[in-house]
Amino acid sequence: MRSVLAAILVFEAIIVGLAIPVAVSIEDVSGGRAGAVGGGIAVACLITAGLLRYPAGRVVGSVLQVVAIALGVVVPLMFFLGAIFAVLWFVCLVLDRRIVALRADRDRTQ
Repeated sequence: MRSVLAAILVFEAIIVGLAIPVAVSIEDVSGGRAGAVGGGIAVACLITAGLLRYPAGRVVGSVLQVVAIALGVVVPLMFFLGAIFAVLWFVCLVLDRRIVALRADRDRTQ
């Protein structure tokens, strides 16, 4: 499931990166500020994708989901897109826990 979570973060980094020009052209945010904040969040998503092998990576990824939704303050469409990514993220976390529990149960019965 780690690869699915990593894919979610990579695609989220792409969406956040694409939100930078929207913030500059439509929402009148300065280019430097939009680039620094959006680029920082996009890089954080990519770094977190690599950290998913550790339990802290899932925590940081969960925090990034909240940050992506909060970007909706600047680019309103990010409320919707951030929520979609957050739902995908948390559904994958729940499914991962279920898979681990089923595997452990199967191993106990064998």
